Amino acid sequence: MAQLKRNLLSVALATATMMLALQVQAQEAAQAAATPGAAAKAKKKADDAKNLDAVVVTGIRGGIERAIDIKKQSTSIVEAISAEDIGKLPDVSIAESIARLPGVAAQRVAGRAQVLSVRGLSPDFATTLLNGRELVSTGDNRSVEFDQYPSELMAGVTVYKTPDAALVGQGLSGTMDMRTVRPLDYDKPVVALSGRWQRNSLGSAANEGGTGNRFNASYIGQSADRTIGYSIGYSHSDTPIQENQVGLYEPWELMKEAGWRPGVPAGTYYSNGIKALRRTGYTKRDGVMGTLEVRASDAWISTLDVFHSQAKQENTANQFEVNLSGWNGGYDPGLNIGGATVNGNNTFTGGTVQNVYPLVRGMYNHRKDTIEAAGWRNEFFFANGIKLTADASWSRAKRDELNLENNAQIAPPPALDSLNLSISQSGFSQMVPTRDYSDASKLFLRNTIYGSGYGKVPKVDDELKSFRLDADFPVPAALGNAFSALRVGVNYSDRSKQKWQPEGNINVGAQGDTTISSDLQYGLVDLGFAGIGMIPSWNVPGAVAKYMTFNPVDNQPWLIPKAWTVNEKISTGFVQANIDTVWGSVPVRGNIGVQIQHTDQSSDSRVWDNSQPAGHEIRPYSNGKTYTDVLPSLNLAFSLADDQTLRVALARQVARARVDQLRASVDFGVDTTTGKPGAGGGNPLLDPWRANAFDISWEKYFGSKAYISAAYFYKQLTSYIYTQNRDGYDFTALLQGWVPPAGMTVPVQTTGTMSAPFNGKGGKLQGIELTASLPLDLVFGNAWQGFGVVASASFNDSSIKILDPDSANSVGNGPIALPGLSKRVYNFTAYYERDGFEFRINNRRRSDFIGEIGNFDGNRTLRYVVGENITDAQVSYTFSDSSAFKGLSLLLQASNLGDEAYRTYAGSKDRPLEYIKWGRTLLLGASYKF
Repeated sequence: MAQLKRNLLSVALATATMMLALQVQAQEAAQAAATPGAAAKAKKKADDAKNLDAVVVTGIRGGIERAIDIKKQSTSIVEAISAEDIGKLPDVSIAESIARLPGVAAQRVAGRAQVLSVRGLSPDFATTLLNGRELVSTGDNRSVEFDQYPSELMAGVTVYKTPDAALVGQGLSGTMDMRTVRPLDYDKPVVALSGRWQRNSLGSAANEGGTGNRFNASYIGQSADRTIGYSIGYSHSDTPIQENQVGLYEPWELMKEAGWRPGVPAGTYYSNGIKALRRTGYTKRDGVMGTLEVRASDAWISTLDVFHSQAKQENTANQFEVNLSGWNGGYDPGLNIGGATVNGNNTFTGGTVQNVYPLVRGMYNHRKDTIEAAGWRNEFFFANGIKLTADASWSRAKRDELNLENNAQIAPPPALDSLNLSISQSGFSQMVPTRDYSDASKLFLRNTIYGSGYGKVPKVDDELKSFRLDADFPVPAALGNAFSALRVGVNYSDRSKQKWQPEGNINVGAQGDTTISSDLQYGLVDLGFAGIGMIPSWNVPGAVAKYMTFNPVDNQPWLIPKAWTVNEKISTGFVQANIDTVWGSVPVRGNIGVQIQHTDQSSDSRVWDNSQPAGHEIRPYSNGKTYTDVLPSLNLAFSLADDQTLRVALARQVARARVDQLRASVDFGVDTTTGKPGAGGGNPLLDPWRANAFDISWEKYFGSKAYISAAYFYKQLTSYIYTQNRDGYDFTALLQGWVPPAGMTVPVQTTGTMSAPFNGKGGKLQGIELTASLPLDLVFGNAWQGFGVVASASFNDSSIKILDPDSANSVGNGPIALPGLSKRVYNFTAYYERDGFEFRINNRRRSDFIGEIGNFDGNRTLRYVVGENITDAQVSYTFSDSSAFKGLSLLLQASNLGDEAYRTYAGSKDRPLEYIKWGRTLLLGASYKF
């Protein structure tokens, strides 16, 4: 098999992956530093290992072998992505690459893999690091939105499934550490360029923005004496947003009596509305990453990393919506449903709905996300074998968003219609109107049943500062020969996250009901996929500015709980002993240690107190607590005969509560007839999720070329966090300053009912992970040279049941399974690589799960999500070194080949909530390195 010439990206990723392997083997480095003068020897050995001339990389297979090396040499149970995996798979963000790893599953948002579940736990339980430092987030929570991180600028990823004491910022389900390039790993300057053009299958019309592009440029250089290295990479992407959707109102309501919806039998489950929309737009993202590495001497290495990413999203959705409850804005048109059909599960599936008054809605979203991060790491080597590392970092994420909607109907009212309705659980439901809604001159902006419009202006600001100091020591003689090194360290982090969300009605102006002028019209949008036909689309911000008034505020009672600040100050100390010994005749590697975390969490917010005089109803409110966790951990790797490894891990793990769950903001009031207070909102007094974990993994390696493994994990969650209604809650703090109104005759009680996140009982989570990575020539001989497969299957189970009243409309009123848990997750990749030609196809599947999404009000809610089956493919050719096109690679990529839909439902699959398609994506590209 011919060796392939590597482009800059694969070189950068491959080298950084080597660095990951060295970092995962921290115990070996510490052992080498145990004697005087060993630091310089270890450094020289590392330099030799980084010499690219000694490394053979062969495209796909080379990347797989590097990932195998990392896994094999680690003392923890890890999964890794090698250089080629990131650089050559059809991945807009790094999330798609990580989602291919065993035990990891992605949830799509707007067609892109954005949030990740590790080992069947929701994204809340995993932590993401960049170069070992915890990251901020532009979302409402602490979980990272991975589509903010360009895959082209990432050097490698290691997912730690078991923690060690020195891993600061660890998650409960796993820790994902993204790494960037080290410029002094290269022996000469390198420049690389690449570009891709893409087309979305839903964007067939030229004015619907179905095309996009991606390009990146990177440079790595060194000083003549190789004491200074510098690298910079720039990545740009312009990705089209294309979406077709049909959605039904929630909840699906039980018609307890005949006549509730005329024509629908009693005992039928019925949805009170349906809508179809077409969304188009774009997401533009620009990312810059740079590194300055200085080897001032054999005793000092200093590295500065900087990262900047800015994403802008703009889209317009045009929607046809019908209320099916008979409510039509102050008058009852006499709703009637003829020929109603009901399936065997008592679910309404269609009929002719008469006397409805549909609206045509325009919705606009503009969002700007900015992430900035910097880290400065200094390593000092001393003659006595001690190594000291100091790392300071800062990161900040900001989100500014504008959401506008306005509503139009055929006027003058009542312009009633009849709708032929057919509800589908496996495709787009159909709603065929009698009237024609394509004539913009007949549609008026007016005060519909949902008003003439509504708008929101959410903002998020998340800032994190941290400092870490580590010291590696030779092993004291008193500890014997069992340990290779000792490591102690401290870390301090200070995080502040703030959100506020002004909102308000968008009202028709003084001119009254009005059509939208032709200069603001975009043209017709085809909703034929839902049976509707054409509807107009228009410039929503332009219509608001020309015909309507919008003055968002945040000082109304229902808006007060949406503004909050959460502060976290975490002091961490750890001590860890690295194990390198022999038990009987079996070599044993690993580590044992303990990490102590002290957390000081608090939240500042406001509360609406209607007992105060007009203009003084808003008063500040703060709350918080401190707690300490002691987290012991043990990792052992037994080197058995025939290149086998048996790993065992024990750990106490924690995951801090969601940031928005820690908010102090509440909706508070007192029942003046009983004197009983009540509230709903956040809870800054939460303890974290806590778990005791056990892991065991058997791995059989065939050198660095192949491996098979079987792993079992068990987590006993001693606590869990979910929204509960609790009586007997102490409202003393909130009642301070509350004044009973005149005429109130009952005393005010100090306890009442609180609906908020609370710590509840835990339960068990367990799973089995099976993985195989095999080049087929190793199995079937040289006739299969170049062919290979990588496959994994994960089977998860949990006894945890929760009751979340905030999501009862979507998931029912009874206990539900653990959010994020898919009982089955599969990944399969087949590839061929030879003579510069590469082909691979990947399929990832997950079974049904309960997902976390934003509802129509922008609040977090849980919904049943149908499992997905996503297939991606890539073919590429790299010209040989002897060719006139040396350094050039051409590629063709396709994602979501099966045009898989995203589906949610309410308790039963025949009661759909959303059916969404985002289309297939085709990419053509080229890369060149010199």
